[in-house]
This record gives sequence, structure tokens and C-alpha cells, in this order.
Amino acid sequence: MINIETDRNHKLNVEEYLNNTQKVINQVNQEEIIKLVNEILKVYENSGAIYVFGNGGSGANASHFCGDVLKGISYGLDKRFKAICLNDNNASMMAIANDISYNHIFEEQVKNFVTNKDLVIGISGSGNSKNVLYGVEAAKIKGAKTFALCGYDGGKLKLLVDNYVHININDMEIVEDLHSMVFHCVKRVIMENLKEKYNYD
Repeated sequence: MINIETDRNHKLNVEEYLNNTQKVINQVNQEEIIKLVNEILKVYENSGAIYVFGNGGSGANASHFCGDVLKGISYGLDKRFKAICLNDNNASMMAIANDISYNHIFEEQVKNFVTNKDLVIGISGSGNSKNVLYGVEAAKIKGAKTFALCGYDGGKLKLLVDNYVHININDMEIVEDLHSMVFHCVKRVIMENLKEKYNYD
């Protein structure tokens, strides 16, 4: 049975988490999000593809965003968005991890698919995930535009990409929460843009 003191501590922990999350939301650079919206729309107009990847919760956010693009944004359009999450092919990832190195699970897929018409989005809470860095480096060699969603101090990833959305807090759970929020915001803004441009509903 939970005693009163434990319950009070739970309440304080919940309040702290929500308060810290709200503070970070207020600090998010809206211009960084708008840059991501514009890059996605540019790739769409040029019939390119969007490739997204990350580890753990970042990988889940990558998969979720691609699902939102493929169904939520693309549904009802004659010309569809192309969004591929490199986390979602388990056979390829495990083969690369086992036979080569886990550090190259995204890089090797980028080499197969990405062109100079595409946008590559690497997600890393710390900004220092080696496999994400290698994947982005491979995309740059291919001539693709590169974007990052990062947290903490941005790490090496922030310095490597063309543009980024940086969630500046040393708290992985809040970073991942805010990355999901950023992707939902991007989805909403793009859908509003399409409504105006293509009379899309």
C-alpha cells in the first residue's frame, strides 16, 4: 500500500517533470522547426524522399514520423510524400550489425537508397550516437540535405548537419518527448500548407 509520504513524493516528481518540460517547450526555437518544414516541402516538390533514423526512443520517433507522413500527410493526395524509416527493416539492420558493425546500420542503408534529391533526418538525444553520425556523413557524401533532431548540448551531430532542431536540456525523456512534439508540429504545419496550396482536405 502506498503511504501518504510516498504519494506526496510522486506528486512532486510529476510536477517537476511537467514543469521542466514546459520550460523547454517555451525555449524551442520556432525558426528551426520552420526550416524543417521548408526542407520537407522542398524535397516533396522535387520528388525526393525523406529518410529518418535513430536509436531506441529516437528510432521510435523516426518510425512514428514516417507513419504520420505516409498516412496522415499523404492520404488523399495524388502526389504522395516518400518517407522511409531506416529502423524499420529489421532483417537489414541485424545483418549489418552482425556481419559488419552496429555503428554502420544506417550508413549502409543510406548508401543503398539516398540520392542528392533527398532529405536525411538523423535523431540522437545526445547528438553523439556513432551510427547516426555515420549515416549522416554517408548522406552528405551522396549530396543529400541533412537535418538533425538532437538534445543535450547537440553533440557532434549538431555540427555535422545542414540544419537542426536542438532541444537544449540534459534529460533524455524530455528530449524524446519534445522531438515527438516537433514532428507532430511539422506534420500539422505541412497539412495546413497543403490545404492552402492544393485545396487539400
